[in-house]
Amino acid sequence: MTFARLTDLKAKRQPIAMVTAYDYPSAQIAEAAGVDMVLVGDSAAMTVLGYDSTVPVTVDEMLMLTAAARRGLRTPLLVADLPFGSYEVSDVQAVATAQRFVKEAGADAVKIERGGTSVERARAIVAAGIPVMGHVGLTPQTAATIGGYRAQGRTAEEAVAVFRSARALRSAGCFALVFEAIPSPATDAMMPLLDIPVIGIGAGPATDGQVLVFHDLLGIFDGRAARFVKRYAELREPMISAVAAYAEDVRTHRYPAPEHEYSMAVAESQRLEALLNERVRPRGP
Repeated sequence: MTFARLTDLKAKRQPIAMVTAYDYPSAQIAEAAGVDMVLVGDSAAMTVLGYDSTVPVTVDEMLMLTAAARRGLRTPLLVADLPFGSYEVSDVQAVATAQRFVKEAGADAVKIERGGTSVERARAIVAAGIPVMGHVGLTPQTAATIGGYRAQGRTAEEAVAVFRSARALRSAGCFALVFEAIPSPATDAMMPLLDIPVIGIGAGPATDGQVLVFHDLLGIFDGRAARFVKRYAELREPMISAVAAYAEDVRTHRYPAPEHEYSMAVAESQRLEALLNERVRPRGP
């Protein structure tokens, strides 16, 4: 996948499939499934690292996860979230952080949230030669300032504000946008006015593609799912059952069974016993 190919998919109205991945195995699954883009999202803070929001995750933690995902991917475009506090202070900080994700972790692009000052940060990162994806609507890093985890753009005025942020990020050079938790009628009105790919998550079917969190779509994450989540599997309970069955087998001596053991030639076993007896036999006076 290339940036030009994404633009071509938009032009041809071929939907773009994007999923999050946070490590080597999940990236391998995304690769095998044939998705177009993979996002190492800061949602890993909650789904993988156990934080109660996306805010606490650090640059080093995100770099580790991105590098692991990179090793599992060949075809999809890899985008990494810049975590909260790693790009807002200045253009210099934003560029330096973005460079680390490309140089150290192998990301093809980075993603930043909001309009406002993030527009200037996006412009600086793009000017430094690093592709940037913007993110508008519900922006989890600053959820507290926009009224929590709720849809954005429910009124005409709110929707216009979202669109202005989207257009500003486009003008700053972003190659694509994420629309999160935006009412479908608002998305419908905005899409004809944007000429870069828009990936939706809870923004209706009019966007150029969709993204879902790996753990949400597979039913692994133990938490309340957002309205827009569709479960394509329910893997958490089978995983618990499998681990519980293993623990029971260990406790009842059913595992390991003979078929799980490595053999040793009888002669070698006898020699080993003799050697061990010789070494531990008490020495005489």
